[in-house]
Amino acid sequence: MLVSLSIRNLAVVESVDVHFHQGFHVLTGETGAGKSIIIDALVLISGGRGAADLVRYGCDKAEMEALFELPAEHPVWEVLARLGIQGNADEHLLIRRELASTGKSTSRINGQLVNLSMLREVGEHIVNIHGQHEPQNLLRTDRHLALLDTYGDGIIGPVKSRYREKYSAFVKAEKELRELQESSQKSYQMLDMYRFQLEEIASARLQSGEDELLTEERVKLSHSEKMMDAVAGAYELLQSQHGLDAVSSAAAMLEDISHYDSKQLQPITEQIQSAYYQLEDAAFQLRSYREQIEFNPERLQEVEQRLALIAGLRRKYGDSVEQILEYYKKIEHETDKLENKDERLEKLTAQRDKLLARLLAAADELSAARKQCAEDLAVQVERELKDLQMGRTSLRVRIDPLEDPRGYEWNGRKVRPTKQGIDNAEFLISANPGEPLRPLGRIASGGEMSRVMLALKSIFARHDQIPVLIFDEVDTGVSGRAAQSIAEKLYRLSSVCQVFSITHLPQVACMADSQYLIEKTVHDGRTMTQVEELSDEGRVKELARMLGGVEITEKTLHHAQEMLNLAKAQKREEQRIE
Repeated sequence: MLVSLSIRNLAVVESVDVHFHQGFHVLTGETGAGKSIIIDALVLISGGRGAADLVRYGCDKAEMEALFELPAEHPVWEVLARLGIQGNADEHLLIRRELASTGKSTSRINGQLVNLSMLREVGEHIVNIHGQHEPQNLLRTDRHLALLDTYGDGIIGPVKSRYREKYSAFVKAEKELRELQESSQKSYQMLDMYRFQLEEIASARLQSGEDELLTEERVKLSHSEKMMDAVAGAYELLQSQHGLDAVSSAAAMLEDISHYDSKQLQPITEQIQSAYYQLEDAAFQLRSYREQIEFNPERLQEVEQRLALIAGLRRKYGDSVEQILEYYKKIEHETDKLENKDERLEKLTAQRDKLLARLLAAADELSAARKQCAEDLAVQVERELKDLQMGRTSLRVRIDPLEDPRGYEWNGRKVRPTKQGIDNAEFLISANPGEPLRPLGRIASGGEMSRVMLALKSIFARHDQIPVLIFDEVDTGVSGRAAQSIAEKLYRLSSVCQVFSITHLPQVACMADSQYLIEKTVHDGRTMTQVEELSDEGRVKELARMLGGVEITEKTLHHAQEMLNLAKAQKREEQRIE
């Protein structure tokens, strides 16, 4: 439920803080007092687009803040988690929106900055606003199928889920088949190119890591003569009388005198002896290495040619031998697909047709589920309309296949399956006995349209889990018993969700659990709107104004009090029945 709403500098509202309750609320006041501004604020809170002219004249920005209390099982918590917004079902949900005079806006959910699309996705789960022009949305037949699916989710939902699994598999197979069919001419060109590339790479007989080993070998072969001179020279020096022999003699001399000062000379002697053994070992290794040095110009030329070949392949197919070999495997697979294209086309066509048959069978099942729910929905709407003094009205949900001349054969028609199935739904209505069923847009009376909308919303509110439902003058164009029926319907609807209604009808206002008076005043030359929650006494005065206009008499006050008493008695009776 909406717990509180704060508005600053929005249109003629300077500062308003309103607290709300469970149940049915009405907003009343003179025409032009600013009742619609409350709705504008909630539209902005729920992600609607705002214009700079909504900011109060002379102010830099307008600010709106709404506090919601929602149960732990409400779907909005999953939406918040998916969007990466912190939220806790044990705490309130806080939404804040600022609209600058430049037209730019800033939005926050629980203090976290969000963009407009994120705010809208959250807002559509918690607030549903039905304005005076809302019937236009009901006229959009492209929304009727979604409304039907929402109503029958318990039956339609599982069937639709199975259909979508088959639809995904079918779309994937159809896409693969279409791509293969469309690539015919190009595929032959690609096949020739792939064959040339395969031959070029295969003839090279590459080995993984070969380029690195060849590079090392080229370095050695290119400098073999210099390496031979250096290694041989080093070995000769070690073997000369100034090499190992000199070190050995030095060690012997120190060993003869080390016992005279063993503390200092003995470690030095041992160090020279150790160096002798290490140098002797190094000399042996140099001799062995010298024998391995290869001076082979022919081999160097072979290595250079091999590296040049690899460099050419790297320029074409990859940065390393490993990448060239990976590319080889890839085009080998593609070549196989192209060489066996006809066989693959036949196989894919058979697979596609098999998946199509399964998909159309699932579409049949989905259509049957929708038709079942459509009949039930029609009964429910007619029952609601009867309560709204439209007992002779008939409603039907017509479900037709989505025909497409380029589609697939289905029950003698060409249809094109979509993610939603192969159905198109449209609500048809007959307001009077003997008249044919017509689209909703053919309803002539605005009062009838309002009541049809209210009937539909009363039904869908039990299924969409939206906690706040707002009606902006839904009672426009009705009076008398019809107005009373709307009032009773709105009150009953408030047992499912929190209901707000802007109204000019006393029959509707007296059935509310809470009533708020919207008044426009002038202070210091500035117009401003105020919102006041009315007490029982205040409600009597406001109802008297709604009944009698400017002149409030004892009779209108008495009539207003009587209406409130009757409404309270009726609500107690309905609560007792429930």
